[in-house]
Amino acid sequence: MDPIGLAMAIFGGALSALLAGTGSAIGIATAAQTADGVLAEEPDLFGKLLILVALPGTQGIYGLLGTFLVIIKLGFVGGGSVSLTMWQGFQIFSAMLPVAIAGFFSAVHQGKTSSAGVELTAKRPDAMMKGVIYAAMVETYAIFGLLATILLLQGINLG
Repeated sequence: MDPIGLAMAIFGGALSALLAGTGSAIGIATAAQTADGVLAEEPDLFGKLLILVALPGTQGIYGLLGTFLVIIKLGFVGGGSVSLTMWQGFQIFSAMLPVAIAGFFSAVHQGKTSSAGVELTAKRPDAMMKGVIYAAMVETYAIFGLLATILLLQGINLG
């Protein structure tokens, strides 16, 4: 067993939650700042704006899911762990990059798109779902990143 391999795998799992979660926090803050300005004038729009503000938070969930998959792959759930080579640790680390990086960037940009949707809703409350659709289109790439991570992790043989 190579402790560097295990450390690389753990770092990949941590990076997944860290980057995707940070992107979600930035994205939510961006949309929330715009929503707060709108709510000062139109407090009745809170329910509609909440959807747009919450959307960038899903990438953090995807990153956390990636972290859980690494924890399970490493056998930490049962209190033990698997023996890894440095190469296997590098493979797990690399497998986490799609959800970490796509999660970060898509959450930040989804926050900007959601912010524009908030502004649209302020002017035309009946058009709110159009803003949601645009924001959801950005999220598609975070889902692709999560899918790539899941498939890559499944292809790593630790036996």
